[in-house]
Amino acid sequence: MEARSWVANYRERGWFAVPLRPHSKSPARRDWTSLRLNPEVFPEGCNIGLILGEPSGWLVDVDLDCPEAIELADQYLPPTLAITGRPSATKSHRWYIAAGATTEKHTDQRGSMIVELRSTGAQTVVGPSIHPSGEIYETLDAQPTTVPAPMLAACVKALADAVIVRRGGSVTYNSPTVPPVRPTDATDVEARAIAYLSAMPPAVSGSGGHSQTYAAATALVHGFGIDADRAMAILAAEFNPRCDPPWSEKELRHKVNQAATKPHDRPFGWLRDSEAPAHQLPAVDLSHFYLQSQSVVTASPVNEPQLEATRDPGRLPESMYEVPGFVRQVMDFTLANAPYPNVALAFCGAMALQSFLAGRKVCTNGDLRTNIYLLALAGSGTGKEFPRKVNSQVLFQIGESRSIGDKFASGEGIQDALVRSGRMLFQNDEMDGVLRQINLDRDNARESIPNILLTLYTSAGDVYPIRVKANQKDAIYVDQPHLTLFGTATPKYFYESLSRRMLTNGFFARLNIIDVGKRGKGQTPGSARDLPDSILETAKWWADFTPNGGNFMTVHPKPAVVEFTTDADVAIAELREQTEVEYDKADDAGDEVARAAWSRTCEHAKKLALIYACSENHLDPKITLAAVRWASEFALHQTRRQLYLASVHVAENPFHKECLKFTKLLLERPENQMARRELMRAMRLKSQEFDQVVLTLLQQDDIEAITIETKTRPAQGYRLIHA
Repeated sequence: MEARSWVANYRERGWFAVPLRPHSKSPARRDWTSLRLNPEVFPEGCNIGLILGEPSGWLVDVDLDCPEAIELADQYLPPTLAITGRPSATKSHRWYIAAGATTEKHTDQRGSMIVELRSTGAQTVVGPSIHPSGEIYETLDAQPTTVPAPMLAACVKALADAVIVRRGGSVTYNSPTVPPVRPTDATDVEARAIAYLSAMPPAVSGSGGHSQTYAAATALVHGFGIDADRAMAILAAEFNPRCDPPWSEKELRHKVNQAATKPHDRPFGWLRDSEAPAHQLPAVDLSHFYLQSQSVVTASPVNEPQLEATRDPGRLPESMYEVPGFVRQVMDFTLANAPYPNVALAFCGAMALQSFLAGRKVCTNGDLRTNIYLLALAGSGTGKEFPRKVNSQVLFQIGESRSIGDKFASGEGIQDALVRSGRMLFQNDEMDGVLRQINLDRDNARESIPNILLTLYTSAGDVYPIRVKANQKDAIYVDQPHLTLFGTATPKYFYESLSRRMLTNGFFARLNIIDVGKRGKGQTPGSARDLPDSILETAKWWADFTPNGGNFMTVHPKPAVVEFTTDADVAIAELREQTEVEYDKADDAGDEVARAAWSRTCEHAKKLALIYACSENHLDPKITLAAVRWASEFALHQTRRQLYLASVHVAENPFHKECLKFTKLLLERPENQMARRELMRAMRLKSQEFDQVVLTLLQQDDIEAITIETKTRPAQGYRLIHA
């Protein structure tokens, strides 16, 4: 088969080939990393290299660079039929499919290469290429084995360590919190256990974290027979730092205690007594050692979708309120003059103002606009009025007062306002009622306020048709309407309005929800009218800015495109891939709430990054790496918060609602514990129904039974395990 036929063969299997210089491993073109040549135009006479990693469906190559690595590979690497080389270097390349794998090189003490895991950013020569010596490389005929990237990386490292030991060197397992080593036999067991642990995926919030951590503890205590205290130390040092977020000592101890006391479906020491190397053991199949007693549900294999309630990410970190330039200036003015300054409210107000000012003026190269919907959860007296006053004064003083909206009288009223001005900033203090409409609007009425807000959000780069009124001859359209929403809602009523319908509604998925917390310390207030010249000058610049034309652009705008810098473009692509993985997990698991949450994360980040760029430099905005990193962290926090709210407030059925009520009662108590009799009074259930709730939560490992000391006699109670 000629070279072009093999290029076509590789292409049909999802892999891209790059032309290499004849009899060489070097690419024939500088742009090889982005090259996607069709087989028919692949240069004749060139060697063939396969692009590795994400561009080729996560095809990766384990390059065995020394005879010892080739000899020991069968003992340490996952089995695969896809093995290539050339006559003088038989089986020097092993091929896998490992999503998310990163390139890693392993050398000995002298710097000589042992083995290399090659992924994105690399390419490997394959047959029928010709080596400089005249030897012909083997073609990649067989299908590579699919393996988890963490497991493959750990196996490759273990192989490198084995080669070092074979050469008379030593391998150190660094762990500052692990006690000194035991005798030789114990050290060997622990080394194998640590290597095994390294092959296991870390516990990630929202992705099977509890089962993965329990499996890790079980592998140490039950599988390798390591005592509980020592297992706790190893778990804390070798596994916990990779978890996101890391577990508390209390949570880790609970998992170790469970592993030491509950029944398992494998004999004690089954991993320790196995003759196979640690990395040949089924480390990635949690069902092999996850307990199967009546109190815990058996975990599914790691390569299947695993979704669980995420832990509370908490309020948005204060570092997320740092947006340079115009947003920061408006925030500083608000905080200096508000009677009760609150940094979160100041941020929401300033972001809403910048969002509006840049509306219909700029877009990304994908035509995303600056329209965002901000919902600040703020109780009475927190100071939510002053940021709205600042925005109103800015727009009034630059001649844009007609674009300020207050309460939503109706969906038709929103449309009429946009017909008049083309863009609007609505500052609504009664968003509770708007959110409740989502639950009440069972027929999804076309002109309900939430539905119109949703349609306007998605029409920012399109033509929006206005309803046809009686006696109206011609249809009315708004070209590229812009609506920024800065709404506030009382936390209590907001949480009460949450429902599954609310969380899967497209409008809710587009909200940026900011919990502002307590009000700030009081101060002598200033006037919202006394705006600094710097704020007014920038705001007026935006009002007068008409890219690509004159006054006609206010009717049919042609916004300026704000480009991503090269490194920012790479970073936003990485975020997109990350969110697509999470979306696919939710889709495979049929989790509609998680699917809705992850579907908009990357879009949120791009919009926020665009606003960041406009704030940082309105004269020449560029979406930089700093903007993307900030926006990505912001958007990811919003998604995780949304999933947490779903887990805490949204019940699947009446019984689940009672379980949520039980856990919320514990969550609100000191040390997350409460006496049984108090819980029974608060739950107001029949004894049998109450016991069913307790049994279910115990079986799910959400709570544990405890004894609470009182002034009279000890009382039975329950404590929330994963607070």
